[in-house]
Amino acid sequence: MTRDSAIEAVTDYFEKGTFQSELATLVSHPTESQIPDAAPALRRYLVEVIQPRLEKIGFSTEILENPDPRGGPLLIGERHEAENLPTILTYGHGDVIRAQEGMWREGLAPFQLVEEGDRLYGRGTADNKVQHLINIAALEAVLAVRGSLGFNVRIVLEMSEEVGSSGLADVFRSHKDRLTADVLIASDGPRLQPDVATIFMGSRGGVTFDLELTLREGAHHSGNWGGLLADPALIMAHALATITDRRGQIQIAEWRPDSLTDDVRQALDGLPVTGGDGPEVDTEWGEESLTLAERVYGWNSFAVLAMTSGVPDAPVNAISASARATCQLRYVVGTNPQDILPALRRHLDAHGFEAIKIRPHDRGFFAATRLDPKHPWVGFVIGSIQRSTGKPPHVLPNLAGSLPNDSFTDILGLPTVWIPHSYRGCSQHAPDEHVLKSLSHDALRLMAGLFWDIGEGGTPPA
Repeated sequence: MTRDSAIEAVTDYFEKGTFQSELATLVSHPTESQIPDAAPALRRYLVEVIQPRLEKIGFSTEILENPDPRGGPLLIGERHEAENLPTILTYGHGDVIRAQEGMWREGLAPFQLVEEGDRLYGRGTADNKVQHLINIAALEAVLAVRGSLGFNVRIVLEMSEEVGSSGLADVFRSHKDRLTADVLIASDGPRLQPDVATIFMGSRGGVTFDLELTLREGAHHSGNWGGLLADPALIMAHALATITDRRGQIQIAEWRPDSLTDDVRQALDGLPVTGGDGPEVDTEWGEESLTLAERVYGWNSFAVLAMTSGVPDAPVNAISASARATCQLRYVVGTNPQDILPALRRHLDAHGFEAIKIRPHDRGFFAATRLDPKHPWVGFVIGSIQRSTGKPPHVLPNLAGSLPNDSFTDILGLPTVWIPHSYRGCSQHAPDEHVLKSLSHDALRLMAGLFWDIGEGGTPPA
């Protein structure tokens, strides 16, 4: 009954192939939350896969209807051992992004697990089915060896994260007494490098919106009217060019955060953001005075996601009537989310672009969150991971992307520590999504070690 025994148990689970067969089952469920016809699959995933597994290891569970009609069901579960023990809340999401059938390369299919070398392909392998599978399997390994966890654990598994976690905040408010805990320990997102564990304590927020300019009804011949009719595409391009300079540095004062403190800079110092899979980083892009890590984890970034004017696939000799740009601001703590779009309105008006309309997207987005890197739970998790892997993890104050961490911090009032089990080159949200077997093997071992350590005592005070 030792820590090493728990790690050996979860290693055996992986090496016997049980991990891969169970992941294949999870991937086979087409849980695309953006597609209304997938609603039965969302429920089956909870009822047929997650609920029986949790109840088998002593969890009481309940599947809740989502109060938001756009969202799928949610599962809340609890394994309670004693009043005087720490309580851990964990989380996962079983829904996936659109499958993009027909866009995967030959030999791959979104809802079939395919093994090639160190890679396991399938929709949801990286985001997020493998991540909550690893954490549940690690809990099972500790229970099998010790006979108990040595702590209480609560779990939330939602089926709507890919549509902005619709209804999650409302459920948290309604069931707050069932979700109290000492800390959230959960998994989503990528490691910085596949062979080094990463932890992060928050995420950037995001606001997505369209800029629209309509000048007239219909397009008009560019020979007859060129030089007489204003071109909406050119006006839109000039408006966008006022938001950042030519290297992407944000020019709206309210969009420039005040939260890049010395502690955050110290936490980001030396973290790798180049190399490995993925595109080559443009080192001359972004805020010139910041390091690469500070640009992506400690600062805001503006992007134009799409632009249209006319018919790009079939252009004609005509001046368009309108132009549209879909834009996004990823923002960190220290940015007032309520003033993001009003500040943009003031900026455009000041530069003479009063005619351009700002239309926020209906899809909800998550607010920015961040936990102090010196928080006691951060130190506890770092120590456990280093004990299991022999090296310290990379520590990020916040993820560059977004997830529903604000529901845990702002509603439940929890410190949050995320331990991702994927990597940046996993093709998340794209065809050919995959997870690495080597990374999964490592993640199973470090999570079993972490859960063992929590049950041993010595956790931060409540």
